[in-house]
Amino acid sequence: MTRIIVSGCNGTMGREITARVRVRDDCSIAAGIDLHTDANGLFPIYTSPDQIQENADVLIDFSHPSLLTSLLSFAMDKKMPVVLCTTGYTEEQVAELKQASQKIPVFYSRNMSIGINLLIELAKKAALVLGDQFDIEIVEMHHNQKIDAPSGTALMIADEIANVKDHAMRYQYDRHSQRKKRSKDEIGIHSVRGGTIVGEHEVIFAGSQEVITLSHSAQSKEVFANGAINAAVYLKNQPAGLYDMSDLLK
Repeated sequence: MTRIIVSGCNGTMGREITARVRVRDDCSIAAGIDLHTDANGLFPIYTSPDQIQENADVLIDFSHPSLLTSLLSFAMDKKMPVVLCTTGYTEEQVAELKQASQKIPVFYSRNMSIGINLLIELAKKAALVLGDQFDIEIVEMHHNQKIDAPSGTALMIADEIANVKDHAMRYQYDRHSQRKKRSKDEIGIHSVRGGTIVGEHEVIFAGSQEVITLSHSAQSKEVFANGAINAAVYLKNQPAGLYDMSDLLK
């Protein structure tokens, strides 16, 4: 049984994780962390990790980037693995979590869906096979309450594609300010915000007289919650190191 601490437990994703854990028999929630300590009758909720008294095996974070340092400090003190699902980390914070992974297992992904991570692997393969004969465009769509644009997932897709290229790629966000032809070193990234769209990502490879499109559509936040829980169960028995969804796809 994997005992989990959920950071951001009273947020949208925290509540989704709680609901998903309740129907599983391989894990449970020992405690939660949230600024809003509204009791749910299922587990104790604290405003900061240093208040937690319960024993646990793994911490899942779906909260805010500003909490990263305190969560990593708590996890390293307890020698506890962490699953970091929050988006919007700065380069300095990414360096911080990578440094922590030298001491504890750290699972970090900007998207916890197994499907989207499979799409990334397919996109990398396509980029290698198609080379510079195909232009690459990424379109992401999310609900009208999402603050950041482009999405962390769109940037993750672009980063992974750029990593397999044999030359540097430049990200082009929208084109309203551009009055020139598209160059071969571009990856176009475009954002749509509206309604209650959970999350849709499309990678377009546009060549001469043919177009190849890879797409993923999340129908519910449940897919992200399940991904985070699966990562927590997996991480429980792993040594210190940096992990991501590709480890679950092996």
